Amino acid sequence: MKNISLILVRHGQSEWNEKNLFTGWENPGLTEKGANEAKNAGMLINNLNIKFDHLFTSVLDRAKLTGTIILENINQKDIDIIENKALNERFYGDLQGLNKDECRQKWGAEQVQIWRRSYDVGPPGGESLKETGERVLPYYLGEIYPLILDGKNVLVAAHGNSLRSLIKHLDKLSADEIVKLEIPTGAPIQYIFNDQGDVLTKKNLIE
Repeated sequence: MKNISLILVRHGQSEWNEKNLFTGWENPGLTEKGANEAKNAGMLINNLNIKFDHLFTSVLDRAKLTGTIILENINQKDIDIIENKALNERFYGDLQGLNKDECRQKWGAEQVQIWRRSYDVGPPGGESLKETGERVLPYYLGEIYPLILDGKNVLVAAHGNSLRSLIKHLDKLSADEIVKLEIPTGAPIQYIFNDQGDVLTKKNLIE
């Protein structure tokens, strides 16, 4: 029986993470800290001695850069790289580019918390986590999961909310459980599947 690995990584700290801004589909790069987080993720993944077949990323630079840095640090720069906007971060609509603290002052901390952490309530003009999942999950089931069933090892470098949507499915979590889940930047999560496509184990490579 062959074990197959799927590794999920949220991008390293972005320039807008550092500035405490709602980012969504805006396209800042990585900070120096973020690049180092991606490098460290690559070193942790390299310790697993896995030969990967594919890297999936969103079309946003912070995820693509994170994926590239990881591949450099596992010495597998020549693998197949697939970019798709289905893996993009949640679209934050009218909040994109705004400071989170200033939003709390304007709309109230409770309202901003509802926009950020409700499962099915999105910010003005933006997506809810539920709506994010409605594009992420079909893409995973249509494009990524078939590769796992085919015995391929896959890396995914994406975003907090797109990865939440995947983890909700993989861990069979409820809506209440997934909104409480925090995914740190640059912290790889390894899922090991059997050849029937069932998850055998899950491991956070940074505890």
